[in-house]
Amino acid sequence: MSARRSRGDGGLHWDERRQRWIASVTTGYTPDGKRIVRRASGKTKTAAKEKLREIVRTVEDGHAVAEHGYTVEHAVRDWLTYGLTGRAPATIETRRILAEQHVIPALGARKLRELSAEDVDRWLARKARTLSTRTLQDIRSILLRSVTRAQARDKVRRNVVLLCSTPTGQRGRPSKALTYAQAQALLELDVTTTYGAYVVVGLLTGARTEELRALIWDDVDLLGQPDTDLPVPPHMKVWRSVRLDGDTKTRKSRRTIALPGRAVEVLRSQRERQLRHRSRAGAEWQEHGLVFASETGTPLDAANVRRGFRTVLKAAGLDAGEWTPRELRHSFVSLLSDSGMTIDQIARLVGHTGGSTVTELIYRKQIRPVIDDGATAMDGLFPRAEP
Repeated sequence: MSARRSRGDGGLHWDERRQRWIASVTTGYTPDGKRIVRRASGKTKTAAKEKLREIVRTVEDGHAVAEHGYTVEHAVRDWLTYGLTGRAPATIETRRILAEQHVIPALGARKLRELSAEDVDRWLARKARTLSTRTLQDIRSILLRSVTRAQARDKVRRNVVLLCSTPTGQRGRPSKALTYAQAQALLELDVTTTYGAYVVVGLLTGARTEELRALIWDDVDLLGQPDTDLPVPPHMKVWRSVRLDGDTKTRKSRRTIALPGRAVEVLRSQRERQLRHRSRAGAEWQEHGLVFASETGTPLDAANVRRGFRTVLKAAGLDAGEWTPRELRHSFVSLLSDSGMTIDQIARLVGHTGGSTVTELIYRKQIRPVIDDGATAMDGLFPRAEP
């Protein structure tokens, strides 16, 4: 009969199902008093006990011990749940979709402690056949941050994702701009919807999609001050966006720009249309002061805008699948450049870093306080129809 194991040596038993010897030992207790049991397996008693001794030494040295059943999916879902605190809802949803489409199906079942740099390299190489470089960077970042969080919580010893670089992916579709004829076709439409107004204002001002969605009536002046010593044309303040902090993309993106005549007409009609929507909605109306809102006053999300944008393009006879809302801004820049406007002037209008800021223009007496170059150029390119 074998001698009884000494106190502290732990347990040792044969697992019939796994056909392995299982060695176990208690290494401590959780804050709520539950035992922390470490286990190791081997084909022989000696192998199982040796593996267990290695685990115990690691614990005593203060290093993490990778959990045997903890998978990549566990790590990714933990990061999605707790690692995105404070991020915008749209960002969280985008990360979740990328994780569930590209990370979890390919690597989720892999035990985290067994994940190797070769696994990650092969995964990225496969994804590079179909995904853009930007998307590859995003999915690698999701895996990297997930494993980093797991490592900080003693789920794994090292982060092998750090050893893997992002390969070059497929080239995305380059942005393009509307031709003069295509832009004219859009502007000649009878604007009867919020999305039609959105498209016209976006094309004629070059505002970013996130800036137009956040535009409020308090920042729109459809009259201006034509009778002052320095006449001020109708204009809008582009000082807000739908970003998490409500600010524009950069500090220099804040700008006040004059409105072309067509944009003024469309915005007047939009205000009247919105008053009708408000009257019909009654108690369901939610007041946010937005220029472009739903028929109950609520903010438009990116998906709303994309759908409405495509409807407008179809009505103008354009292939809606070939265009995105942000290309209204590209078209604005392209049309102004073709008209002879300088890059510096265009940079000011679209709020690019390096262009003059609104504040500088307001306090320089020799220049009017509203950037009106774009409105002047657009009025020349697309004059209003005579009444």
